[in-house]
Amino acid sequence: MIRLLRLGFFALIVRPVLLLILGTNIRNRKRLPTTGPAIIIANHNSHLDTLALMSMLPLADLPKLTPVAAVDYFGQGAFGWFAKHIIGILPIDRSGKTPRKNLLDGAIAALDEGKILILFPEGTRGEPERIATYKKGVAHLVKARPEVPVTPVFMHGLGKALPRGTYLFVPFTCDVFVGESWTYRGDVNAFMERLEERMSGLAARGNFPAWE
Repeated sequence: MIRLLRLGFFALIVRPVLLLILGTNIRNRKRLPTTGPAIIIANHNSHLDTLALMSMLPLADLPKLTPVAAVDYFGQGAFGWFAKHIIGILPIDRSGKTPRKNLLDGAIAALDEGKILILFPEGTRGEPERIATYKKGVAHLVKARPEVPVTPVFMHGLGKALPRGTYLFVPFTCDVFVGESWTYRGDVNAFMERLEERMSGLAARGNFPAWE
């Protein structure tokens, strides 16, 4: 039943809104992974980011997709149930109650199950169309499974369509740039440098003017 509800939510609501009403433009869609284990890394400006990324892959791949999100944001109750079972998030505890060495256990287990993880290394939604500082948690995850390919994705427009702190939807066009995947080499700092370089390169392809 839950699987059907999830499929219906994405097929009848998410995909029509994000791919038709917003007019999402995706460059190099074929670079997105369709088999796991794999990791998709993207910038984070909007409530819509996770749903947008999930809608870019075929509905048949929906069971493989696992967005990673903070459990303190989604909480408990109906909203938490919806986030976990319908969106399919993998909750990460940021409260400090979970030992740091165990924070990534769930994500590593998901990769071992062949899932495609969706991660936002900024850690939280930033200001519209501005990239915040990347946190190193993603590098430590990839270090634990260095054979897993990482695909960078830069999204532009969703930060204005539904920015942080508001629930008023505005139909801005969303532009998406998918980069080439790579695997972990060197060390954590080298991975973070490569991530920043690739995300900056993707952002530059759009040649977007600054948001007012």
